[in-house]
Amino acid sequence: MKKIAILTSGGDCSGMNATTRSAVRTALRHNLQVMGFRKGYAGLMKSDAIPLDTKSVSGIMHRGGTFLQSARSPEFRNEEGQRKAVENLTALGIDGLIIIGGDGSLNGALALHRLGIPVVGIPASIDNDIPFTDMALGVDTALNNIIYAVDCIKDTASSHARAFIIEVMGRNSGYLASVAAVATGAEYALVPEVEFDLSDICQHLNRRYQEGRDNAIIILAEGAGKAHEIAASIKDAIGFEMRVTVLGHYQRGGAPSVFDRLLGSRLGKRAVELLVSGEQGVMVGLSCNNIIATPLEDVIKGEKRPQDEVLRLAEILGI
Repeated sequence: MKKIAILTSGGDCSGMNATTRSAVRTALRHNLQVMGFRKGYAGLMKSDAIPLDTKSVSGIMHRGGTFLQSARSPEFRNEEGQRKAVENLTALGIDGLIIIGGDGSLNGALALHRLGIPVVGIPASIDNDIPFTDMALGVDTALNNIIYAVDCIKDTASSHARAFIIEVMGRNSGYLASVAAVATGAEYALVPEVEFDLSDICQHLNRRYQEGRDNAIIILAEGAGKAHEIAASIKDAIGFEMRVTVLGHYQRGGAPSVFDRLLGSRLGKRAVELLVSGEQGVMVGLSCNNIIATPLEDVIKGEKRPQDEVLRLAEILGI
């Protein structure tokens, strides 16, 4: 193996740059050339690659997002496009590929693996719903962003005796909402995995209001409902004045936490080592603080990470 390439795909998250930096530095230690595809699979389809060295990855670890950028690529989703990607990799002399991204990106990695490209995937998804890894890149930083915002909103909620619905990301996963609710002491976490009764919530919040508790925080995963619609339906039944804050893409950005910088560095290093040793078609992940490799076939077929433990904790704590 003489030359490898790296691409970041899907939704951006903090920690991608630290991962790329680690992979590049490790590859150079193994006397490998390194290329970086810009804008994910879209760049792969256009052979839009740049050489990566110690200078090009210098000073990026503290930055959120991905300096290689990311974009959607409808062309790559069909077999014809995937074969074109293989042709581009071959033409550039790429002997191995590291793909950093979420569920869709790892599906793409598996497709390339089946077409004979040595591939290693690295999980990056703030929903933390990828099987065979305890944590994906970006989760810890996103949670810290959310918790900082909720703490700030809690201050103004208590000052004005208001209730807030705070909408966080999570179309199919309530991980961010449930963990943030536990960590901030929110009154409710509304998540896609669990049905909820707004009338019960109203009764409980109104009872709290009558007892003299002068504020409330509800954290809503975007997949569980629309924040403004829920707020409109309960605002006259809970006693509190109601406000809505949608955190949106604020959650994705910002300097990565120590955890994400270290996790990215460990995953990037191990991904290169696996390619050098001849192991391919796998995803590297974190298990009990150890870096493990799992076949991409198993990752794609595996069930989404269940949130049962976090949800039980939230229930016990009265959330």
